[in-house]
Amino acid sequence: MARDPKEDVPPPEVHHYYELGEVPWDIQNYWAQRYKIFSKYDEGVWLTDDAWFGVTPEPVANKIAEHMASSAPADKMVLVDAFAGAGGNSIAFALSGRWKRVYAIEKNPAVLQCAKHNAKIYGVADQITWFEGDCFEIIKNQLMDLAPYSVLFASPPWGGPGYRSDKVFNLRTMEPYSLAKLYNEYSLFTEHMVLYLPRTSDVKQMAKVVKDGQNATVMHYCMEGASKALCVYYGGFDLQ
Repeated sequence: MARDPKEDVPPPEVHHYYELGEVPWDIQNYWAQRYKIFSKYDEGVWLTDDAWFGVTPEPVANKIAEHMASSAPADKMVLVDAFAGAGGNSIAFALSGRWKRVYAIEKNPAVLQCAKHNAKIYGVADQITWFEGDCFEIIKNQLMDLAPYSVLFASPPWGGPGYRSDKVFNLRTMEPYSLAKLYNEYSLFTEHMVLYLPRTSDVKQMAKVVKDGQNATVMHYCMEGASKALCVYYGGFDLQ
């Protein structure tokens, strides 16, 4: 299949900033940490301005990928990344070498173009199948045949940077999707799911959605001595 040359031309809302003076003020702090977000940033990583807020820092993404690779049941060979964003987690999953295929879903077409481009930079574009659209609809209508072989990872929107001011983050009112919405929808696909959530998330709320007899493990992920976020592992993950 011939490669579409348009894939290498960023849309207007996609940028690769070279110096601080180009960067909008509200993402300058993120840009200053660009090599922690993407170590290969200088090789031409693309991001929309909004995507900067949602990228999992690369060391954290790699550690999550390592944990999922080592703890998932051996018969689970497919990983679905429900909110791929600019590709940070999808790239880490592909680099782990654990999965027969990574299926990555992103609703925003410009952000999806960033993810595809960034996967090329990291040399894993041929290991990821990309979908544009609503993750719930795509999973229900296009991926259900893969359910017996799949685990799911989701790093959903948290409702904006205001979550940082909450002493305990309320997962019931998380926007645009509550924890219950995510858990209930994804449970129709697989019991083996990992949700990436704010570090101050209410652990009691995480426990309340668990079905009787199901396991759930919460792990904090830190970088440079500070907690960045947590993941709750639902289902049969063998975490040591």
